[in-house]
Amino acid sequence: MSKMMAAVFAEPGRIVLEDKPIPDVGPLDALIRITTTTICGTDVHILKGEYPVNRGLTIGHEPVGVIEKLGSAVQGYHEGQRVIAGAITPSGHSNACLCGMHSQDGAGTMHGWKAMGGWRFGNTIDGAQAEYLLVPDAMANLSPIPDHLTDEQVLMCPDIMSTGFSGAERGGVSIGDTVAIFAQGPIGLCATAGARLSGATTIIAVDRLPDRLDVARHIGADHVIDASKHDPVAAIMHLTDGRGVDVAIEALGIQSTFEAALRVLRPGGALSSLGVYSSDLTIPLGPFAAGLGDHRIITTLCPGGKERMRRLMEVVASDRVDLTALVTHRFSLAEIETAYELFANQLDGVLKVAITP
Repeated sequence: MSKMMAAVFAEPGRIVLEDKPIPDVGPLDALIRITTTTICGTDVHILKGEYPVNRGLTIGHEPVGVIEKLGSAVQGYHEGQRVIAGAITPSGHSNACLCGMHSQDGAGTMHGWKAMGGWRFGNTIDGAQAEYLLVPDAMANLSPIPDHLTDEQVLMCPDIMSTGFSGAERGGVSIGDTVAIFAQGPIGLCATAGARLSGATTIIAVDRLPDRLDVARHIGADHVIDASKHDPVAAIMHLTDGRGVDVAIEALGIQSTFEAALRVLRPGGALSSLGVYSSDLTIPLGPFAAGLGDHRIITTLCPGGKERMRRLMEVVASDRVDLTALVTHRFSLAEIETAYELFANQLDGVLKVAITP
């Protein structure tokens, strides 16, 4: 049986390289040979044991590659074609999909409800940090890469770009809005770019790392606030003359940034939450206006599927956003344990890493 190299979850604190069988291809599947992938903050939650997955699971959900083999029922693609697949892989025919919530495909079951049903790679099935990846429901999920775009240009599309942009979209950012984005990691930076594309005219980026604030300015922030030196709530209220922001986007997943995002909302404003939380949240009574402030709190899971991927690659191809600065480090798959050490501990100014088998 043919083998491939893959990064698997061994136990909390350990993701290691192992040899695994190359997957068999079912009628609706496609096997893609990974040419570039990356590590996500959610993978770090898995590494730390904060998000549970089965031991031995291949991690990763951001694939760029080439079709190696197609299932017998797959039409419209050809072997050797460069493709991406979203981190979310909807079937297209579940109750969630038919309700328009493709990211929650599979969430509703006879035994109750579980969030993130549409996130399968590196969660419920083997993922992309490997030499090969089996893509289910290929015709709903594979999106061809335009010839003139490089792997690194489209590497953010499967998750980071889709998630960040959705923070602005689901938050209802519109022309003339003032938007604050808390945390300028990769998702927060993409939310900053998405807010600009959505028509916001005053964008305030918050972080504690000057290098990340510099990147935020480059991709669309009008103002940056160093939270290690200034109270971001007070600074934002000063910048808005006490009005507050139309939309606050939380992109870190901790109590303090969630609460700060709520505190800077104007009456009737929206808090768009992108962070993955690993403990319970508390909503403070005052900023929540005792539930009477007409606020909206919206959560989002990365939109997926081939049409979403096509649209994001069109944005990249149009030069309306340049996210190449997010790839700060490059490793081979054989070096992925070193890459995890760097990325999980936020060393050497890392934003995103490119992993190439």
